Amino acid sequence: MSISRLSDLADASLCRRLVIKVGSALLVEKGEPRRAWLEGLVDEIAAARGRGQEVVVVSSGAIALGAAKLRLPKGGRADLADAQAAAAVGQILLAELWSELLAAKGIVAAQLLLTLEDLEDRRRYLNASATLGRLIKAGAVPVVNENDSVATQEIRFGDNDRLASRVAQAAQAQAVLLLSDIDGLYDRDPRAEGARMLPEVRGVTAEIHAMATGGSGSGLGSGGMTAKLLAAEIAERAGIVLAILNGTYERPIARALGQGIGTLFLPRRRDAARKAWLGGRLRMKGALTIDAGAVAALGAGKSLLAAGITAVEGAFHRGDPVAIRDSAGTVLAQGLVEYDAVECVRLLGHSSTEHADILGYAPRSAVVHRNQLVLL
Repeated sequence: MSISRLSDLADASLCRRLVIKVGSALLVEKGEPRRAWLEGLVDEIAAARGRGQEVVVVSSGAIALGAAKLRLPKGGRADLADAQAAAAVGQILLAELWSELLAAKGIVAAQLLLTLEDLEDRRRYLNASATLGRLIKAGAVPVVNENDSVATQEIRFGDNDRLASRVAQAAQAQAVLLLSDIDGLYDRDPRAEGARMLPEVRGVTAEIHAMATGGSGSGLGSGGMTAKLLAAEIAERAGIVLAILNGTYERPIARALGQGIGTLFLPRRRDAARKAWLGGRLRMKGALTIDAGAVAALGAGKSLLAAGITAVEGAFHRGDPVAIRDSAGTVLAQGLVEYDAVECVRLLGHSSTEHADILGYAPRSAVVHRNQLVLL
């Protein structure tokens, strides 16, 4: 059996490990924690553990809490320096808050601060995965946040929705709950007449993306429905279910699962662990444009050969992740490249039998091997 409805997310036999993401607007109000609401959520976490489920929390709120403590303008988001300073103060406050509330239920809290690179680099990703696994085995609830005190615009997730899905991959969870300020995904702007909430989505398509709006209504967070759909795509690659639930109610999880109110994203695929990690990467070091023959070859499960490459972008090196695009610019796949960018430029359009003469050494047969490539 597998998860097929919202109520299944409370069934430990179907959903043993669960990631719960909490946004800033739910956790903080006017610079102060919403303690009563948080106490209710912690009750729900304790109830889930009582059912035999293991829980990981991805919690926003550090910048909002720290900005209030430091009396910084614009919620600490006036510039990068303010955001990093606010996060440095707020991370202590946030960890203390979760630790206190979970301890009241006899649960040990653990803090784990991650940057984008911690989950983009394969070795660091595996280290994070091992740490999460050990903490859960020891009975703790890991509380994860992006390390905004050191992250810059170039090396950050930018929203905790996608972070939650990447953490779910690393934690080998069965489901992600994104607590939002809306019941779920609507087929248009939910304020529009006739807007309908979708109770279930099987695979995030271009049509589904067109339904989303990108902004965060509260002004505190950095995510919106677009970010949540991107998070659903990341989760799907690992066969992980994702749900968008309205977190504005008291004990929001019990309400949503008990009444079946929310949008459940059911994956159409399940990639192997390494390919799920690769498909969930957010930063590419370059791009390769390919011809129609190479597009067909990739669709048939083949590796990418230099003969099908028509253009090379970026200053990447062997082992770096690159996007693979068709002639119209649509990204079809991403993978780990076997050659430096300068070598790819020399090889593009040439068959494998010519590579040794061009480069002066025995080459690898593929520019991106099928084992290091994932279709999007």
